[in-house]
Amino acid sequence: MRQETRDEIVHGVIEAYRQAVFDQDTDAFMRLYNPDARVFDSWETWSYESAAAWRKSVHDWLSSLGEDRVRVTVDDVRVWGDRPMLVVSAVFRYAAFSSTGVELRSMQNRLTWALRPDGDSWKIVHEHTSLPVRAEDTKAIFKREVPPTFPLRTGSAP
Repeated sequence: MRQETRDEIVHGVIEAYRQAVFDQDTDAFMRLYNPDARVFDSWETWSYESAAAWRKSVHDWLSSLGEDRVRVTVDDVRVWGDRPMLVVSAVFRYAAFSSTGVELRSMQNRLTWALRPDGDSWKIVHEHTSLPVRAEDTKAIFKREVPPTFPLRTGSAP
């Protein structure tokens, strides 16, 4: 049996993440995380010390979208390491679309994952999201102000 390359592994996790967000499927989203995952999110809570703790925040986010659909695109993907641990860094863009296909809002987020194999799949064991903060007003910057340095885009919108 052929072993997946690290690019195939990362692409698979990213595509599963994108699809789960688009489908607003909390269960599919959470299947990407190891039960002991630690998450440093950019919103409100300093850290989530398990997937179970992270689940409520994910559910609240996805269920708040109503009929809107969020399309995730990913740029500047970089991967370090090899089995049994991969580290992934990328810029994620989250764009909410109305049921008629009109883009309503969007934001970008810097995201880093540590991935580890778990049975037949790879799981997120650590996630760190961040946004830069402007010095003059201490407000978060939600859109990259410079073009991507590595214009690799994974997948097309679901």
